[in-house]
Amino acid sequence: EVQLVESGGGLVQPGGSLRLSCVTSGFTFSNYSMSWVRQAPGKGLEWVSHIRNSGSKVYYADSVKGRFTVSRDNAKNTLYLQMNNLKPEDTALYYCARPYYNGMDYWGKGTLVTVSS
Repeated sequence: EVQLVESGGGLVQPGGSLRLSCVTSGFTFSNYSMSWVRQAPGKGLEWVSHIRNSGSKVYYADSVKGRFTVSRDNAKNTLYLQMNNLKPEDTALYYCARPYYNGMDYWGKGTLVTVSS
């Protein structure tokens, strides 16, 4: 059974940092690209970042470019998202997801990030 379990969310002040983790199981993690997707309160899903299976290529939404860094540890089957200089508009439920064709076939349950003073 494929499982994706996010952690690391919380309440942080503007300008602060958080590191999200996504521990995976049930599939060969090193064979798959992975993504982070977020959903702000009352809004739709927003793709945040993508990393190739080897970690050699990474991609970011313009809204987070220069502030967020995606990485992975294939030995630990874990995906990460380092978030720096957080802004109130980064407040959202953050999901890790496994890309499949033009969508995602597996999602975690999400971890909540709240940026507020």
